[in-house]
Amino acid sequence: MSEISTYTLDDAELKTWFGFGVAGNFAGHLEQAGEAVDFANVESAGGAGVDAPKGIFPWYAPGYDGFLGEFPLSHDAIKLPQSDTPLNLQIEPEVGLACEVKWQGDTVVSLQPFALGAFNDCSIRRPNAPKISHKKNWGPASKGVAAQFFDIGDLTPDGPTASLRLVCHLRTADGEEHEYGVDSPLLGYSYYGEVLLDWITERLANQKGSPDTPLEDVGALMVASGRPERVLIGIGATRYTELGESTFLQPGDQAIVRVYDTASDAFSELRQTVSS
Repeated sequence: MSEISTYTLDDAELKTWFGFGVAGNFAGHLEQAGEAVDFANVESAGGAGVDAPKGIFPWYAPGYDGFLGEFPLSHDAIKLPQSDTPLNLQIEPEVGLACEVKWQGDTVVSLQPFALGAFNDCSIRRPNAPKISHKKNWGPASKGVAAQFFDIGDLTPDGPTASLRLVCHLRTADGEEHEYGVDSPLLGYSYYGEVLLDWITERLANQKGSPDTPLEDVGALMVASGRPERVLIGIGATRYTELGESTFLQPGDQAIVRVYDTASDAFSELRQTVSS
């Protein structure tokens, strides 16, 4: 198999993309993260089966007057938020999916993927946070994205992503490296490919959120952001290793998220150093 070509993310352009994530798209992750209870009042709307994702949530809305309007992405750093109390930050190793958005009025009617790569949906474990987004964006360098993605538009099960896997390591300040996320095939996501894209499109149209759930009206936020033509979607975090489940980030640590091709030497890698 020939090596997959790369796609370089342009930082200035990234600031115009809307950013959101998919919750509960890898079996067992929410339970490991201690967040399954947040979704007690959420049914897997728009999907069928116990492993259907729980919903979508925003982490960046360009032009928004509030914390979601802060551009959070960094290729090389995680900046700890200022706090008088200890904060439990965890790497969330994910695939970031770049898509073109097709609009019909104020409704997203389709998403066309064009690139994917390593993404860190880094989260603060804040029990009782009213919305998922409150754990996701605390300002600059609170999210991670690789500078180089794979140039891919075909997510079919037998297409070029069939040989891709996602893995995450933590390199502590003393130089020790540990496996943090379970090495997983991209096809191991509960929803993937057209099934996932159709489900997201349906959620953008119909997920409205409510006071008793951690979800929000992401579609309305996209409209308020000027109907952006591109989005970056974190399609869900994989399972943690035992160490990853119980280990939080400290200054000097390095988070390493890699999407790699088992059929070649190609990879998309994100390395972020934690700073206070």
